[in-house]
Amino acid sequence: MARSEARVTTDRPARYAKQLAAHLGRRSRTSWDEETGTGGIVFQNGTGTLTATEGALLLTVETDPENLDLLEGVVGRHLVRFGARDELLVEWHRDNGEPGTTQRNPEDPTPH
Repeated sequence: MARSEARVTTDRPARYAKQLAAHLGRRSRTSWDEETGTGGIVFQNGTGTLTATEGALLLTVETDPENLDLLEGVVGRHLVRFGARDELLVEWHRDNGEPGTTQRNPEDPTPH
């Protein structure tokens, strides 16, 4: 299994994690624990975790290497859409040292 992680800076990590878990729960099995600030996602082809920390939401996905782009994109695109007003940026970093994908608000003029 390959692993990818992203640290998304936000003042509302628990709110976004809860919203992400609820939304993705329509097609995947998800969990969110308000007390611990942690959650999980079970996709058809991998897993993910959500961890709310002070000032950031930590995301991980684990899957076969050929599915990393897909799972990074699913989690990242939904989060960026929910956090459009906060201009969230999701930059994935893979455990093999390769850069992962990046998701950002389409109106964000910052170059990739």
